[in-house]
Amino acid sequence: MTNLQVLGMLAELARLTSLEEGSPQAFKVRAYENAVAAVEGYPGEIAALDQKQLEAIKGLGASTAAKIRELVDTGTVAKLEELRTRYPAPFVQLMRIPGLGPKTLLRLRDELGVEDLASLQAAISEERLRNVAGLGKTTEEKLAKAIERLGLLDQDRRTPIADALPVARQLASDLRKIRGVEAAEPAGSLRRFAETIGDIDIVVAAPDGTAVMEAVSGHALSDEVILSGPTKTSIRLPSGMQVDVRVVEPDQMGAALLYFTGSKAHNIALRQRAIDRGWLLNEYGLFDDDRVVASKTETEVYAALGTSFIPPPLRENSGEIQAAAAGELPEVVTVEKIRGDLHFHSDQSGDGRASLEEMVEAAARRGLRYVGVTEHGEDLTINGSSRDQMRAHRKRIEKLQEKYPKLRMLFGCELNIGPEGGLDYDPDFRLEFEWCVASIHSHFDLPSARQTERVLTAISDPSVSAIGHLTGRYIGRRPGVELNVDAILDGLREAGVALEVNGALDRLDASAEVIHRAVAKGVKLVISTDSHHPSDLARVEFGVLNAQRGWAQAGDVVNTLPTERFLKWARARRV
Repeated sequence: MTNLQVLGMLAELARLTSLEEGSPQAFKVRAYENAVAAVEGYPGEIAALDQKQLEAIKGLGASTAAKIRELVDTGTVAKLEELRTRYPAPFVQLMRIPGLGPKTLLRLRDELGVEDLASLQAAISEERLRNVAGLGKTTEEKLAKAIERLGLLDQDRRTPIADALPVARQLASDLRKIRGVEAAEPAGSLRRFAETIGDIDIVVAAPDGTAVMEAVSGHALSDEVILSGPTKTSIRLPSGMQVDVRVVEPDQMGAALLYFTGSKAHNIALRQRAIDRGWLLNEYGLFDDDRVVASKTETEVYAALGTSFIPPPLRENSGEIQAAAAGELPEVVTVEKIRGDLHFHSDQSGDGRASLEEMVEAAARRGLRYVGVTEHGEDLTINGSSRDQMRAHRKRIEKLQEKYPKLRMLFGCELNIGPEGGLDYDPDFRLEFEWCVASIHSHFDLPSARQTERVLTAISDPSVSAIGHLTGRYIGRRPGVELNVDAILDGLREAGVALEVNGALDRLDASAEVIHRAVAKGVKLVISTDSHHPSDLARVEFGVLNAQRGWAQAGDVVNTLPTERFLKWARARRV
């Protein structure tokens, strides 16, 4: 039993309980969500703990701890099975559609017989939703548009990276523990850090694939073995995702990883370079007749083909091969270059799950040089803080600063961008903050022109340092607002405001495409974790990978600057 399986159980309980309770804010739902954060932050194997040890972990109550033990001991949880019976998966999946909260969904089921996407579409096309009290024609139109924008109608639906990456990493980690295995790495579009994934590919280097294939077929995460052979096994997960695991000889690992990472267009271009030299490139190596030119590492293969190493997120055949061959490939930003985190919440924000002291200690342990403590502003009524609460919080920050002289703490705020571009508090109070990230949290259905204008209005305010999670999207769950991206980027550049690269795996907002356009226009970026718990600080890796996919270099990212240079940049707009 892995931590990943425990997390999956808790997340599903939270989701189904929100239906049972009729609200995502219900006490039981929040308890399961807190338990998810607790397990994510636990460094060891949860399955090895007894009931009392589980209860000793902050965020795990007795009832939740008992369910974890029930899962570990029996492989199932009675309460979860009961909820699954009451709320089948096709019905629960409708919760991904914006506008369909638990109460609305239950009413649609009770009054219109909506049980799945097909019956919902039928109800929309037959204009039956408008007969439900509180709904109407506008609701039908919004839901139809959301279904289309989320890609729910596509036959070949893809899995959001937030769902695929933890599974792939868990499997790869488990496979590395097998005797004789020298390496095991996720490949495919997942390694290129695409937003959505078709299948999961894992490449394993081992002299004998027998043990690997047996481990994959019998893995606890496997729901069905699709095929099993001496060097390739495919399994299906309970979610429906397919996983393909391939074993190659250790000295073939570089070529195999290159081949199975792709993209297809990138591979075709590389094979053409091999053909131009009279060679053959495939998953086993680069060959000159029977002679192996290169195969052990990707770097060796690229070098033999006359290019420098190309980081996986860049491998989309969008000019990276030509740039690498000419010695002009950008040196993309890396995690090691990041010195600060500037979107950072504690439990002062209603959705924060750790104290300020715990969050700051976690930042110090990671070696950060500065953090922007950005609690929610007062206009976000559930999670925000009043002026008096913010001033009291500033005193806590100042007192805590004395304990961490090497970590500069900025008194900040995540301002809420209103429908007309208005921001929390009055202008003078906003300027008391040292750093403000302004973000959209509501009114996602406004027309593109109004969305663009509201963001440009926020950008023009001198208190705003950065625009957070630009479109407000959740990948596969909520489409982002529609914007005139070029107008926004021009506004950011002219005002000297940074564009956030949000590292939350279900956001990755701004997108890689927008990052690429921002870099081309000279817009500064800030890679942030949007942390609400110490475990969230690890999201910096995801923000960096998404920035790499947009070809961002360290010089494009303001939080790679040394502390004093960063502070000078941040203060420039406030003078």
